[in-house]
Amino acid sequence: MITFKQMKLEDSSSIRDIDRSETIHLVYTCKDGVLNAIRSEHECPNWEEDDYAAIISRFEYELQNGGTAFGAYDQNKLVGFGVLAHQFRGQANNQLQVDLMYVTRNYRRQGIGRRILDELSNEAIIRGAEYLYISSTETESAVKFYSSCGSMNTLEVDKELFEKEPHDIHMVKKL
Repeated sequence: MITFKQMKLEDSSSIRDIDRSETIHLVYTCKDGVLNAIRSEHECPNWEEDDYAAIISRFEYELQNGGTAFGAYDQNKLVGFGVLAHQFRGQANNQLQVDLMYVTRNYRRQGIGRRILDELSNEAIIRGAEYLYISSTETESAVKFYSSCGSMNTLEVDKELFEKEPHDIHMVKKL
């Protein structure tokens, strides 16, 4: 049975439980709000230790600065998590970013990601946001997941986030 709870700073090391690997069939590019699918048959490997350290650092930074995180657990093992960033974004300053969102490979397509996104959405509403800002990896699985949850491509791309991840698909979800 999967349980969901708000994560704390001391939970950061459990991120090493996540297996982010996946088989990728399609990736997307986006120009002027229009998605273009490109065949890309390859295996995306799990993170190396440097990758885990970077993700853990981002997680800790957000929690130390007022962000929040929710995790999905199979007993004591973290099988999914999402981080809501602390900084408001957008011209109207009414968006909070989903900074990190992962479900471990063997637990995908079971509603875990949707439940985590719902928890992040509820928290964003409590904080006064009207939208979630999502800088999604360009993979078919990620883009289709966020789209199925009500997210849409945005024409108001956050410049700072675009510079960090220029291949990401930038989306918003109305709360």
